[in-house]
Amino acid sequence: MSDRIYLTPDGYNRLKEDLHLLTSQTRKEVLEKIAEARSHGDLSENAEYDAAREEQAHLESRISELENKLAAATILDPKQVKTDKVYILTSVKLRNLQVDDEIIEYTLVSSEEADSDLGKISVRSPVGRSLIGKSIGDQVRISVPKGELHYEILDIFVK
Repeated sequence: MSDRIYLTPDGYNRLKEDLHLLTSQTRKEVLEKIAEARSHGDLSENAEYDAAREEQAHLESRISELENKLAAATILDPKQVKTDKVYILTSVKLRNLQVDDEIIEYTLVSSEEADSDLGKISVRSPVGRSLIGKSIGDQVRISVPKGELHYEILDIFVK
């Protein structure tokens, strides 16, 4: 995995905790399931064994994915983020130009930290890609699956 992944310290720690849980606890549980299924005899017709092996394959894939993300991670310090333009880790206050008085606020984060319920959108999303590099006062037209969005950037700040 050669692409850099930009994470907040919290995002990095969350991935590390996930990896630790998978390697220290979940892996043991899956190995116990495999051992239990093996003890039932003939493996060629043992659906429980096949399911446990499949679960192990998914687990090892997820562990590898997390290890690669952590290895490629660059931890960003929110205190170092500029607010002259929209960058990763900046928050933006937007006026929806299609709906009177609708103000929306997003924080741009990496795909790994995106959480729309918390207003954290990925810099790789259509909205995120359209906002990156813009300044206060800029009007932005964004194509999304449901049509077009029209925003004006009212403020750029770091939470």
